[in-house]
Amino acid sequence: MTAAHVIRPDWLTRRVINPAVAWLARHGIAVAGSRELAVRGRKSGEWRRTPVNPLAYRGERYLVAPRGHVQWTHNMRAAGGGELHKGGHVERFTASELRDDEKPEILRAYLKKWSWEVGAFFKGLSAKSTDAELLAAAHKYPVFRITALPPADEGAYRSSTSEG
Repeated sequence: MTAAHVIRPDWLTRRVINPAVAWLARHGIAVAGSRELAVRGRKSGEWRRTPVNPLAYRGERYLVAPRGHVQWTHNMRAAGGGELHKGGHVERFTASELRDDEKPEILRAYLKKWSWEVGAFFKGLSAKSTDAELLAAAHKYPVFRITALPPADEGAYRSSTSEG
């Protein structure tokens, strides 16, 4: 079995860029639609936060992990959902991971919208890549379809993810 694809952030990203984007999102300012993702840690149960770029595509919404199989993706699989924060607005959602064969058109749309920010993580790929090229790399990039929870269902999500 091969090791999971992970691109670790450098010092500048980890200490300056991600905290700045997250701070802006917490204060209601979205950088090109970014949000702060909050998801329960699979081991600690504590909320973990990171900036993300949600993608709206053909009436659905997605979270793509351009850095690969990073901690938030493992936590998302375990938790089955999370929260997107922008200012005082919190959107709770459930998440289901896409199979690799479902990813090419989502990856293409993501690259079309966000390549200026995340293109370096998709070595050799672009929005103009063929389906075959995107499918060959799909295993490297987790993609989650997210579904907002209506206010009546938020309590069910909270209780399923709460400690105790």
